[in-house]
Amino acid sequence: MRYLITYILFLAIALSACKTKISLSGATIPPEAKTISVGFFTNNTSLGAPSLSQRFTEKLRDVVSQQTGLTLVKQNGDLQFEGYIADYNVSPIAISADQASQNRMTISVSVKYINKFEESKNFEQTFTRFQDVASDKNISSIEPELVTEIYRQLTEDIFNKAFNNW
Repeated sequence: MRYLITYILFLAIALSACKTKISLSGATIPPEAKTISVGFFTNNTSLGAPSLSQRFTEKLRDVVSQQTGLTLVKQNGDLQFEGYIADYNVSPIAISADQASQNRMTISVSVKYINKFEESKNFEQTFTRFQDVASDKNISSIEPELVTEIYRQLTEDIFNKAFNNW
C-alpha cells in the first residue's frame, strides 16, 4: 500500500510539471495563456448581407470560448484572432442545357492569429469554404442556412490551425 501511495504521488507531481495544457476539445494551449481575444472581422466584399461580419465574429468567439478554458476579452488577449471577410460569392458550377444546374456559395476569411507565448504558432492565412445548391432554389431564401454551415466549417478550420496544428 505504501508503494502505491508513493507511485500515485510521484505520478501526480510528474504530470503537473508538464508544459502543455490540453482542453476537453483536444486543443493544445500554452499553460501561461489565460485570455483570448477575437477582433471584429470586417466585411471587405461588395456582396452579402450586412450581418456577415457580426455573424462570423460571434461564431468564432463562441467556438473559442466553448472549446477552450480561456477568458474571452475584448482586445490584447494572450492569444488573438483578427482579420476580415475577404470574399463572398455565388457562382454557377454546373451547366446543363445552357443553364446553370448548380450554384456554389463561397466565403473566404483572412485570419491573423497571434500567440504571445509561442510565436512559432502565429499565422496569417486565408480560409475558404463553400456550399453547393441546386439552381432552382432561391439563394436569398436559403442564404442564412448556407452561411451558417460555411461559418461552422471555417471556424472549425481556424480553430484546428491555431490549437491543433492542422
